[in-house]
Amino acid sequence: PPPYLLTSSSSSHPPPYLLTLLFLFSPSSSSSHPPPYLLTPSSSSHPPPYLLTPSSSSPTLLQFLPQLEEVDISWNDLIGGCLKALTSHLHHVGGIRKLRLCSCRLDTDDVAALGEALGSVLLLEILDLSWNSGIRGGALQGLLGKLPPPLRELHLVACQLTAADAAVLGTDFNAYRPQQSRGSLRCLPALQELDLSCNKSLAGGLNRLTLHLTHLTHLESLDLHLCCLKHTDLEALIQVLPSLTALTELDLSSNKEAGGVVHPLVSALPLTQMRRLPLNSCSLNQESFTALALAVPYLRSVDVSWCKVVGGRLALLLDALQPSVILELRLSSCELTTDDLHHLAAVCRRGCLSSLRLLDLSYNGSVGDDGWTALLAAGGLGSLEEADLSLRPSSCAPCSAWLPALLGALPRLPALTRLALQRHIDETNF
Repeated sequence: PPPYLLTSSSSSHPPPYLLTLLFLFSPSSSSSHPPPYLLTPSSSSHPPPYLLTPSSSSPTLLQFLPQLEEVDISWNDLIGGCLKALTSHLHHVGGIRKLRLCSCRLDTDDVAALGEALGSVLLLEILDLSWNSGIRGGALQGLLGKLPPPLRELHLVACQLTAADAAVLGTDFNAYRPQQSRGSLRCLPALQELDLSCNKSLAGGLNRLTLHLTHLTHLESLDLHLCCLKHTDLEALIQVLPSLTALTELDLSSNKEAGGVVHPLVSALPLTQMRRLPLNSCSLNQESFTALALAVPYLRSVDVSWCKVVGGRLALLLDALQPSVILELRLSSCELTTDDLHHLAAVCRRGCLSSLRLLDLSYNGSVGDDGWTALLAAGGLGSLEEADLSLRPSSCAPCSAWLPALLGALPRLPALTRLALQRHIDETNF
C-alpha cells in the first residue's frame, strides 16, 4: 500500500472504502476541542511519515462517511472533558459497530454525553471504555441504561470498579424506577464477551453481579483476571456457571484464591465446549493441578505459568492432552525439570502437539542440557509459530550442548516465526 498522510478531507465525497476513522489530537492545538484527522493516501513519493492537518469541521467530515464502522480514539488524554465535541455528531455515522475510547481520561460529563449519543448508533456491537476511572459510580448507571441491545462486547478493564459498581452492573434499576433510563447487563441479551479484568476493588462484591449473569444466555467469554477475587467471590461465580451454557472462555488468572477452588470450578463448567481456562499465577496446589487435568482434553490453550507445583508433575497434564486439539501451551516459570522435558518430548513424538502454535517454556532454568536436547530432537511440532526458551533476566546459562539439536530442528519447523533464546550463551564463540 502507498504511504499515508494525515490530512484534512477536502473532498465532499471521501472514498467509499474508508470504514475506520482515525482521530489524533495534537497537544499543541490552540483549540479547546482538538479536531479530528482523516487518513488519506499520500501523493508524494517520499513523504514524511505523518503530517497532521486539522479538518475544518468535524460535522462536515462525519456526514460524508456513511459507511464508517469503526472509531478508535484510544490513548488520547486530551479527549477527557470534551468528548461531547465528538459524540454530538455521531448521528451522522449511525452504522458504527466498534467504538473504542480506552485511556482517554473520561469524566462523568463525558460518559453522560456518550450515553446520550448511543441512541443514534443502534448497530454498535463493541464498546471499549477500559482504563477510564470516570466510568464508575453514577456514570456507569446512566450509561448501562442506554447501551444498544445488539452490543456483543463490553470492555471495562482497569476502570477502578468497586463492589458497588458490581451491584450496578447486575441490578435492573428500571424495574424499580421505570421512568429513569438506567439499566444493567440484563438489558444486553446479545452480550457475548464481558471483560472486567484488572478491577481489584471488585473483590468481596462479585456476588452482587454473578447472580444476574444467568440472564446473559449468549455469554461466551468472561474475563476477571487480576481482580483480587476472594474465596466468596469465586464460590458465587461457581454457583452460576452451570447456567452459562454458551461459555467457552473463563479467565481467572492472577487471582491467587482461584487455586483453591479448581475442582468445583471444573465441575461446574461446560467442559466439552471450553476453549480457554488460564490459571497462571493462581497458586495452584497438587490437588487443584490434578483437577485441572480434567479440563485439559478440551482446551485450545493451556496456561499454568508461574505455578511452581507444575515442576516434576508435568506428565499429569501432558497425558491428558488430546491429539491435534491444543494450540497454545504456556509453562513459563513453572520450575520444570529435565524429566518434565523428556515427557514433553515423548508427547511430541506421539503427535499430540502437531497443531501447537505457541510453546512458552521461558524462565525454567532448572532444565538440564539433556532435557532441551530431547525436546528439540523429538520433532512433531510442524505447526509451531512461536517458541520461547528464554531464561530469567538475572540468570544465564550455556547452550552449546543442545545448540546442534536446535539447528537440526529448525528445518522441521516451517511455520516458526519467533524463537526467543534470551540469556542462553553459546560458549563456543568465546
